Amino acid sequence: MSIARTTEITSSSGTSFEDAIRRGIKRYAKTIDNVEGAWIKEQKVVIKDGDISEYRVTMKVSFVLKD
Repeated sequence: MSIARTTEITSSSGTSFEDAIRRGIKRYAKTIDNVEGAWIKEQKVVIKDGDISEYRVTMKVSFVLKD
């Protein structure tokens, strides 16, 4: 039997939502072992002078706890 834990993180990118997701998961996996999956909870953009300056995602990331 395994037990997983889920935490919520927010990540951003100046390029795209996909890049923000990749950056967030990559950074999270540096700190937490056994990352199993992620659920994208929210996507939003920051707008400056009428243009998108930043893509932000809030996601729930799950990892399996060690025995």
